[in-house]
Amino acid sequence: MIKAAFQGEPGAFSEIASRKMFGENITVSPSFSFEDVFLKVKNDKVDFGIIPIENSLYGSVFETYDLLLKYSLNIVGELNLQINHNLIAKKSYKLSEIKKVYSHPQALGQCSKFLKKMKNAEVVPTYDTAGSALISLNNNTEPSAAIASKNAAKIYNLKILKPDIQNNKENYTRFYAISKTKNKKKPEHPKTSICFELKNIPGALFKALSIFALAEINLLKIESRPIPHKPFQYIFYIDFTGAIYDEIVKHAVKHLSEISISMKLLGTYERGKSFVS
Repeated sequence: MIKAAFQGEPGAFSEIASRKMFGENITVSPSFSFEDVFLKVKNDKVDFGIIPIENSLYGSVFETYDLLLKYSLNIVGELNLQINHNLIAKKSYKLSEIKKVYSHPQALGQCSKFLKKMKNAEVVPTYDTAGSALISLNNNTEPSAAIASKNAAKIYNLKILKPDIQNNKENYTRFYAISKTKNKKKPEHPKTSICFELKNIPGALFKALSIFALAEINLLKIESRPIPHKPFQYIFYIDFTGAIYDEIVKHAVKHLSEISISMKLLGTYERGKSFVS
């Protein structure tokens, strides 16, 4: 049976993504941090890790990018999960009674318009949406609620005070599946991710992007991250259509290596489908 690690408590959106990716009959391994997920994969405690890389409203998850560089793991899949946030609480509480609302900072931001209407409630950031449900469940001193998934409400026997409270209904998070091994099966709709550090030469980034433009390879995303031991120098992450073993891609990557200090293949995988949480 497949075993997959995710960050958060049972009922987290990352767990939902894990089950959408591999099916309901998997064994899941809740983890405290993103790095814990990477370490479980690295140390063969699980087969796969599921990690968020980007939200359609709030942008990239920078920690994930940094961990992809730090660990020698492979991206082997992706999916897009529509995130539907719900205000959940103990069954005895009414919406008007709530004094505290717990959730992950991104979830709080994604529900900011609704939270502004809750003038008598204190907003408390936490490490995880499903973990917030657990905190709310264990808070016996005052009426509290959490912003989390419907799955979390079911797991912790809480009720939904208000469903679908996110600011924007088109709220998606993109997740990667990571593994120690590369994909054995060639994807039908391949997508590739690489990262590279460019040489300090005039027009280096323009030249890098031009390589893909001239080869008519569609760039899907570019992201830059600072290099910790090199102040004000950056490593670039790019996603593009095509597989690393395609001749046109191999040719482009070869040219890119000529103007790069270092380069790392993160993975070739099937372009992700969209699901509803």
